[in-house]
Parts: sequence; structure tokens; C-alpha cells
Amino acid sequence: MTVEKIETDTLVVGAGQAGVAMSEHLTKLGVPHLVLERNRIAERWRTERWDSLVANGPAWHDRFPGLEFDDLDPDAFAPKERIAAYFEAYAEKFNAPIRTGVEVKKVIRNPDRPGFTVDTSIGEIQANRVVAATGPFQRPAIPPIAPKDDNLHQIHSSQYHNPEQLPEGGVLVVGAGSSGVQIADELQRAGKTVYLSVGPHDRPPRAYRNRDFCWWLGVLGEWDAEAMKPGTEHVTIAVSGARGGHTVDFRKLARQGIKLVGRTGTFANGKVTFEQDLAENIRNGDANYLALLDAADAYIARNDLDLPEEPNARDLLPDPECMTKPTLELDMAEAGINSIIWATGFTTDYSWLDVNAFDDKGKPQHKRGVSTEPGVYFVGLPWLSRRGSTFIWGVWHDAKHIADHIATQRKYAAYKDADQRDADKISDIRDAKKESVA
Repeated sequence: MTVEKIETDTLVVGAGQAGVAMSEHLTKLGVPHLVLERNRIAERWRTERWDSLVANGPAWHDRFPGLEFDDLDPDAFAPKERIAAYFEAYAEKFNAPIRTGVEVKKVIRNPDRPGFTVDTSIGEIQANRVVAATGPFQRPAIPPIAPKDDNLHQIHSSQYHNPEQLPEGGVLVVGAGSSGVQIADELQRAGKTVYLSVGPHDRPPRAYRNRDFCWWLGVLGEWDAEAMKPGTEHVTIAVSGARGGHTVDFRKLARQGIKLVGRTGTFANGKVTFEQDLAENIRNGDANYLALLDAADAYIARNDLDLPEEPNARDLLPDPECMTKPTLELDMAEAGINSIIWATGFTTDYSWLDVNAFDDKGKPQHKRGVSTEPGVYFVGLPWLSRRGSTFIWGVWHDAKHIADHIATQRKYAAYKDADQRDADKISDIRDAKKESVA
């Protein structure tokens, strides 16, 4: 392999939605830059999602401002392959300087000159600035309670593709956010016996009074919330665009045949225990659902909107037996459980970024993506600037703020005082005289 030496003003690491958005804004501002991606553009949408996945937001919402999904109904939910193709097309739209198949191994600050030295699979790169656009879904998180049992087929949700890949027998899905709920539903519809471990969650209505919940969160200002409410740090969101989009209702899932249990506790001697919190978690999810309906009704009344009423939207099914008589312990062999899918989220991995931009727990330290290490930036992280930061449109707006900051810093760096300007004039005059003589 030919070893290259490259210099650029700004190096963007990652060509998913965050990296593509970053490149667009840097291009518009005339900032020389390079985007490196170790796989393909939007790789995680291609290979780290299940086959039937669609976006959780409608096509009119989950996109960048500069390009629509012109082959989809605006209210449809884009399949994952279409989303990956969308980002490829978007990058082509402004000729983004993206190099795929290049791994960034290490970034260190230069001790004796400005900028950073970046060690990559194609050689060394010198960059004045580095933007970490690798997003929040870097390393699958499987909790330490996972049993060491060779007889159990265990995978993370990012490794799940379809029911056919699992062995015969029942499945325990741990985690009831959007991924866990949709995977459990798909497996049960495919004929599997499914246990779903349900923790604290929000469950907004898919739509209410002819408006998608994405619209409601927008007009109610919820997307712009700058911080999580206290005590909600571990609350997931249960929402689905599957089968045309529907509101997640755990009571309906129980009636459908999915066996609901509380948060997973321990594994020992072939048995798994669950917390006695299933009913509480579901009712707290109900409260979140009803609160959004109340806020929507109040907004409609306040703004005198003509939107159809939904008198049955607040009707809840009776509590299923799994809520009134919760399962607290399960013998997995007796229950026929041969597989566990851990829908337990992800952690970040910045082992390649050897700079002073992290706290003692390895968490990025930044304000709206501008890190504590001058010249280092983060984009695509949850709550980077607001609740919407990890959504496609939210990433685009966060990237604009960071690009503006970079452009401003470049202007300061390019400033010359009066003596420097006079020296430039003298140099220009000398050059002109040399050219005239020649």
C-alpha cells in the first residue's frame, strides 16, 4: 500500500449522517477538509440494523433540509437501505471530499507546532482541526449480567437481522426501547415465543389528531429541550415506524402474545430474575403518552387549529396478567428460551482520540460540540445541543454550529496586524519588480 502524507485544515472522522452534514457546512464556508470513513458511507445503516428496519420518523421529517426523499410519500417511513442511499446521494450533491476504506488509528496534538498528527491506514495526516463524527452507536453495550452459557445464543440488537438467523426455541429480548420493541414484535409474528424485558420508557403516540409525534414535539418545543429532565437519564423511547407506523402499546403486545417482564436482574443456575417494576414502568409510559395528548390539545385550543378530535385516544386496555401477577423468576430451559437479544444500547469508543477532551470516565467534554481541547469537535452525540441532536435533522443543525465555529477560528488565525500588512505590501512590491525585470 502506498503511504501518503496529507495536510488539511479540518479532518472529519466518520461519514455517517454526522460526517456528511459536517462536510456540507464546511464546503459552504470554504473550509478545506477531508472526511475519512473506515467502511462505506452510512455503513451502520447498512449492516448494523435488522433487515426490516425503517426510520422512526416520517420522510418529511427525518432528512436534511437540502434534499427530499422524492420517491417516498412524505408521511412514509424510509427503509434502512433507502436511508443509506440518501446519504450517498447527499454527499454526491456537493461533491463531498470523502475517502472510504480508511481507518483512523490515532490522533495526537503536535507538541511543537499547531494542529494534530493523525495516524491512518493510508499514512500520516496533518490537520489543524479534528471533528469526531463517529456518532453514539460505536460499541454495542452488553451488561455484565449476561450469562456465561455456551448453550444460549446471545447477540446484541446491532447483530440481529431477521428471525431466521436464530436457533429454534424461545427468545428473551432485553430492552424495550424502539429497537427491542420492534425486534420482539417481529420475532413473535414469526412464530417465536418471546419474552420482553421492559424498563423505564417514554412512549409517545405515533400520531395524534392528524399530526405525527415528530410534528408535535416540534411545535411544543420538545426537540429544543437543552437537557434531560432529572431522573430520566436511563429512560428509553418506544416508538415505531414499522408496518406503516403505529403507537407502541405494551398492553397490546401482551394481548398479541409477547410475554412481558420487568427489568432483567440476574442470571444463575439456568434461571433469570426480573425486577418487580413492570407495572410501574408501563404506567409511567402511559403517563408520558397522556401528557403529550394533553399538551397537544392545549396547543390546538390555544392556536385555534381545526384538527379532528380523537376521543378514544385516551382509552387504555385492561392490565394484562403479566402486570398484575408479574413473573419474577424464570427457568430458561423450562421456558424454552435458547436465545437472548440484548437491545441495551451502545457506548462510545474514542480510544483513537488521544487528546485532553474527556472527563475521568471517558465522556467527551464539550459545549455544543466544541470540546475542551482547542481544535477538537464532536458531532452526532445525544443531547449535543438539544433533544433532537441524534436525529438526522438535528445532526445537520449541530454540524452547522460547529462549522461556523471553525470558520470563525480560521478568520482569527488569518488576521494580520499593521506591521504584518506593511511587510506584505513591501514583499508584493518586490515581487512585482522582479516580475517586470524578468
